[in-house]
Amino acid sequence: MGMNMCTKGVHAVLDALRLRFPRMEVLSLSGNVCADKKPAAVNWIDGRGHSMVAECILPPRIVEDVLKSNVAAMVNANMWKNLVGSAVAGSVGGFNAHAANVAAAMYLACGQDPAQVVEASHCLTTMEAVPPGGYGNPHPPPADSGEGPWLHVTVSCPALCVGTVGGGTRLPAQQACLRMLNACGASDGAR
Repeated sequence: MGMNMCTKGVHAVLDALRLRFPRMEVLSLSGNVCADKKPAAVNWIDGRGHSMVAECILPPRIVEDVLKSNVAAMVNANMWKNLVGSAVAGSVGGFNAHAANVAAAMYLACGQDPAQVVEASHCLTTMEAVPPGGYGNPHPPPADSGEGPWLHVTVSCPALCVGTVGGGTRLPAQQACLRMLNACGASDGAR
């Protein structure tokens, strides 16, 4: 994420300013509006680091065989647990089923700062029943297939704080994970 380098840079600037303005009083290196490693609304609203949206469309057979549920039950559970339950709890951007667990596993495997899981848990999970094959599928199942609606799942994460150099990214096992994701080392663009 580079926050340690930012802090070191601010400290150096403040040292230079103190020489020029000896009576200057420094209260803190950060005013905490950055909301680094905090469950803050600003991270949910404006994002922080990278944003990511992932989605999949699952046929009912997969929902039943793998998830041991059905499309209607999944949509209903998501609405009442993830959306309504999180709202009743006063969640700040955590309308999901344990996104922090996934983020923590990925962060540890990839040498990231595990404290950044706070921002990564700002995640919205939605589920809806869609026509067989999903909207816009160029090869939908035949209309008379008798297949019910499919499950469209979307996960939106507005605040993924990740780094590809420095810190834990130098460790061999973590570098191997970053290489699998094509995210090892410095980059001049988005990955």
